Amino acid sequence: MTPSVAFISHSDCGRHDTGWNHPEHVGRLRAIPRALRNDFDLFGALQHLEGRHATPDEIALAHEPSYVALVESIARQGGGHLDADTIASEGSWAAASAGAGCVLDAVDLALSGTALRSFSAVRPPGHHALRASGMGFCLFGNVAIAAHYARRSKGLDRVLIVDWDVHHGNGTQALVEGDGDIRFVSMHQWPWYPGTGPADDRGPHQNVWNVPMPAGQSREAYVSAFLAAVDAASEGFTPDMVIISAGFDSLAGDPLGGFTLELDDVTRLTREMVSRAEQWCGGRLVSALEGGYAPERLGEAAVTHLRALL
Repeated sequence: MTPSVAFISHSDCGRHDTGWNHPEHVGRLRAIPRALRNDFDLFGALQHLEGRHATPDEIALAHEPSYVALVESIARQGGGHLDADTIASEGSWAAASAGAGCVLDAVDLALSGTALRSFSAVRPPGHHALRASGMGFCLFGNVAIAAHYARRSKGLDRVLIVDWDVHHGNGTQALVEGDGDIRFVSMHQWPWYPGTGPADDRGPHQNVWNVPMPAGQSREAYVSAFLAAVDAASEGFTPDMVIISAGFDSLAGDPLGGFTLELDDVTRLTREMVSRAEQWCGGRLVSALEGGYAPERLGEAAVTHLRALL
């Protein structure tokens, strides 16, 4: 019997209004259900669920409560800039709290067995958000919040986060590296934004595996390096849940990256993580959207990822 896989989203994620000239615009999210509707078999095989909003206390599992309140206040006042390229609009609190809430729902679904695996199509992305500030298009660290929720609210002993976005997940690292029972793997372009993530940055508990890679390498070089880091991170560490920061800006042709991955590589990376999750933790795997700035390509990649999750 094929395990149930959930496609989780929330209409409020479309309320985060950055403007169409911003790379992280609402068209990214719209491209995913559009692509999914063209794959009738896959569409019918998935559970389609609308997630919930995370509460301020849940978001504060990873962020300063004062920062959580600030984002809500800025949105209530009509919006503003959190940094040069990170925008909050009137709808951004609803969007960001829904994005985090979808990923928390994914944790609950995996633990209940209702949907062992899931992909949350959410925005704004999260892996650059820091404890007390937004950064790099990100307001709240969705996967970091989910990892702390799994550990502190759901009692899991060990969580593994893997991030194949073309940019270093500096925010995720900053938000989880203090917990030695959360391990984090990030493969990313180097040198590139945000300028963090050298290989020798292992975190205070040696629980971080950074894999900086130059642009323009072979597809196999990226896939092999990522999987080797995942295997190193899991040596002597059997996670109770796997969380993926699924950044599709690592695909060839993305305007904000120089990696060369293709859709076949998305399939392989996903299947490799599914196989490992089945060995480690009964298949519990939670995936959430990060980057990907060529919308049609993003839609194709998300569908490819979902098909591989099945």
